[in-house]
Amino acid sequence: MELLELTDADDPRLDDYRGLTDTALRRIAEPEGGLYIAESAKVIERAVVAGHRPRSVMVQRRWVDGIRSIMADHDVPVYVVPDAVAEAVAGFAVHRGALASMHRPALPSVASVVADARLVLILADIGDHANIGAAFRAAAGLGADAVLVSPGCADPLYRRSVRVSMGTVFQVPWTRMPDWKSSVDALRDEAIATTALALDERAVPLRDFVRERPERVALMMGSEGDGLSAEALALADHVVTIPMSGGVDSLNVASAAAVALWALGEE
Repeated sequence: MELLELTDADDPRLDDYRGLTDTALRRIAEPEGGLYIAESAKVIERAVVAGHRPRSVMVQRRWVDGIRSIMADHDVPVYVVPDAVAEAVAGFAVHRGALASMHRPALPSVASVVADARLVLILADIGDHANIGAAFRAAAGLGADAVLVSPGCADPLYRRSVRVSMGTVFQVPWTRMPDWKSSVDALRDEAIATTALALDERAVPLRDFVRERPERVALMMGSEGDGLSAEALALADHVVTIPMSGGVDSLNVASAAAVALWALGEE
């Protein structure tokens, strides 16, 4: 670890952290293999413990000691900056003191991620990064063994996703599905029943499904607006719904995932 004091917001060494509110700029800036940004000492530590490789750290002066202990064994530059520089570079107030530029690890295959899983969460075409993070946190806290994300799903390693998940994106095994058919085939090869949570005429109440649930289940959650696609529903072995009252037809996707994971994990 090399501590470097930087006071110029235009310093090119800070380019990994520049304009983080613009995802298009982030894509342009990423090196081969890609980067993601871990925010806060707690999240950075979880990423490092999970084996992810840091490229650099930008930290405000008062947070240096916490980062020093995390990065002590890593040969990376740690850029120590004034608060105003951190905000000018990132485009927002960096309240949690530190941002780390991390190399993205290679994603494993669907088959390897679900090989020993009893309960899998599938996130399909969910566009809100906060919902992705909250769903991962529910998966970690409620006993899911793995998470799969569809090709059109938002990035679990986007800064907001990681932050909302409280770093649990590094805790639960996950990967991105290359396509629906081959991924569902991989689940069926493992005798994992694909189970869609959807408002559909085939749907049975969650409590009824839980009573006779298959030994291994993959719970499919659809996007915030349109729900699961016709393709995903057609591939589902089962369709379940959470009965609602009070004139409400459904829950937020992360809340629904938490309810269903809790119910399935109880059996």
